[in-house]
Amino acid sequence: MLETLLTYLKFPLVQHALIVGVLIALCSSLLGVTLVLKRFSYIGDGLSHVAFGAMTIAAVLKMTNDMLLILPFTVLSAIILLRTGQNTKIKGDAAIAMISVGALAFGYLIMNIFSTSSNLAGDVCSTLFGSTSILTLTDEEVWICIGLSVAVVLIFILFYHRIFAVTFDESFAKATGMRVEAYRLLIATIIAVIIVLAMNLVGSLLISALVIFPALSAMRMFGNFKAVTICSAILSVSCALLGILISILAGTPVGSTIVAVDVVAFVISCVVGKIMGGIKR
Repeated sequence: MLETLLTYLKFPLVQHALIVGVLIALCSSLLGVTLVLKRFSYIGDGLSHVAFGAMTIAAVLKMTNDMLLILPFTVLSAIILLRTGQNTKIKGDAAIAMISVGALAFGYLIMNIFSTSSNLAGDVCSTLFGSTSILTLTDEEVWICIGLSVAVVLIFILFYHRIFAVTFDESFAKATGMRVEAYRLLIATIIAVIIVLAMNLVGSLLISALVIFPALSAMRMFGNFKAVTICSAILSVSCALLGILISILAGTPVGSTIVAVDVVAFVISCVVGKIMGGIKR
């Protein structure tokens, strides 16, 4: 098995998949902690459905670079969702459900009416649950992913303390003179970028797992924001690497395999957390 794995690792397409997978997992874990603490865990699912709807429109229009349509749509939806609950009649969870179901329904409807492929069911399934597209990335797509991922990580590091303040107490942050709306917009933009990048890795319906599970696993073992964020990043990258390697060797779907590894890691984290709690007592 080791020899087989080493043989696969010599291929550029496998190397590209590992690089992109690690970067997406890292970015997802950084914002995952913030989303869980702000009780917006389900936003990844809603935005992924928006991205799916935008992708179908781009396919119908036969756009060569669908990112030009998908990213703005997803960013706009993220801003709208993060603003809900702020003096609005439709609360955050209801808004996420409305946008999620609406975008998914319209996307599937558009794909049926303006079908551009003879294998509609296969296209929908691969988009929703992930496909082998992570193993067929072009050099251009890899460099775009690297550029966006580096930008996300740098922004998170540079604005770490402000993101921390907005995450825990927006009212206090606003009282200290911080431009809360600007940082909420920044968080929304980063989330949208992560969702669009993650669609090639795990598919629309599994993105929430990539964002939420590492954060929840880390929270079972640590109690402060920095420790949880670091642990979440390590777990997310490790699970993504292991999931991609298993999928290559076993021939299983990449997205589902990564999520399955994340679930196992969560169970192990719960056990470790209880042991650590018992030792402290």
